[in-house]
Amino acid sequence: MKKIFVLASLFCSSFFAMNAQTTASPVKGSLIGFGFNFTDFQTPAEIKATSLHDVFKNKDFSSFRRLDVGFSLLYWKGLTKNLDFSARYNGLFFDNSKSTANSSSTNSGTSDYSNELEASLHVRPYSDNHFFSPFISAGLGGGNYNGKIAPYAPLGIGFQFNLQSLTYIFLQANYRLSLSKSNLDNGLFYAFGITENISKPKEQKVTPPPPPIPAVVVKDRDNDGVVDSLDTCPDVAGLAKFNGCPDTDGDGIVDKDDKCPTVAGLARYQGCPVPDRDKDGINDEEDKCPDVAGVARYQGCPVPDTDNDGVNDEDDKCPTVVGIKENNGCPVVKEEIVKKVAASAKSIFFASGSSKLLPSSFTSLNKVVTILKEDMDLKLDIEGHTDNTGKAEKNQLLSDLRAKAVLDYFIKKGAVDVSRLASEGFGDTQPVASNKIAKGKALNRRVVLKLKYY
Repeated sequence: MKKIFVLASLFCSSFFAMNAQTTASPVKGSLIGFGFNFTDFQTPAEIKATSLHDVFKNKDFSSFRRLDVGFSLLYWKGLTKNLDFSARYNGLFFDNSKSTANSSSTNSGTSDYSNELEASLHVRPYSDNHFFSPFISAGLGGGNYNGKIAPYAPLGIGFQFNLQSLTYIFLQANYRLSLSKSNLDNGLFYAFGITENISKPKEQKVTPPPPPIPAVVVKDRDNDGVVDSLDTCPDVAGLAKFNGCPDTDGDGIVDKDDKCPTVAGLARYQGCPVPDRDKDGINDEEDKCPDVAGVARYQGCPVPDTDNDGVNDEDDKCPTVVGIKENNGCPVVKEEIVKKVAASAKSIFFASGSSKLLPSSFTSLNKVVTILKEDMDLKLDIEGHTDNTGKAEKNQLLSDLRAKAVLDYFIKKGAVDVSRLASEGFGDTQPVASNKIAKGKALNRRVVLKLKYY
């Protein structure tokens, strides 16, 4: 019944303590409280009789009903944020074999009562403003056991629960080493304690507010936020970065120094933009022809006309040969030259059904070679044509080969660069006479030579 009462008291105390709140402090103040303790003299006796290993192996720990119950009055004080001091009074109801042996009482069924006092130091790894903190303890105590004083040294561990630095709960387990073996056995001591902070809260110093600063009246005629004493333009609203002067075009040059105050410009042109004398949209600093209108792709200069024929190079298909606009900047091939070449073309002959040139063609071809040598800008297109005898595919191939044979002749003569020549066959697709009669077919079997400058 006594132990049930003890457990109920512990529960109630813990409940009320957990609901207490205050402001946490890194160093605890002065605490007072009470607790309950349980002393075990049996287990240390077993350890001494056998060994600690055997006690753990055989589980020879005393049962709860064999523990001696007591109570404690506690005083606890924080010395630093990691070190505490405590003093406690223990009232202990116990059955100590040493005191029983020294007692003259013959009633072995009664328990002795002892008064104990002890003082301890407790070291914690955490400061006091943590909710949970373990600690280790060491101290010195003593008690009156049936008229005999016996000192002991409590050594152990514990756990502290800090409820806002107002209420503290302590759980402890000590090994009490007897310093008087004839009067007191070694013992295991278990304790539960609850304490309350009795220290007065520290009053925080309240710093009085500073005296009001007297208002300073400043003048700002243009209401631009720059006082007149610092405003270079006190009668015109401006910007603080320009000492109160405006910059209408936002070019970084204040209006009073800007010759073009409404158009953004550069300081080297006194606030005006870079000039463009020829009005071609390219400013003079980037224009290589600043006095003649030009285009950006030629850095402000006009499109060039290499041959000075009035047709610029971009539109001139013969940019290095003087020509006329109507012929895309190229000269017109002279009429008499066109006629000579056309006449020579009529005297080009091939073996029947073949692309082999007949020797009778060489004189006419050589005349064309001479014309091409005399004017190195001339170019020549060679066209091959057939009648409709046979299949169209074969006629197309034959016309290609005959035109190519004439081209190869000109190259072989070493007179004409291949870049000036082009050949193409058209088969029977472009007749100039009827293919129903022999005369018409003869006219359709032909080579056409076309002179040009582009």
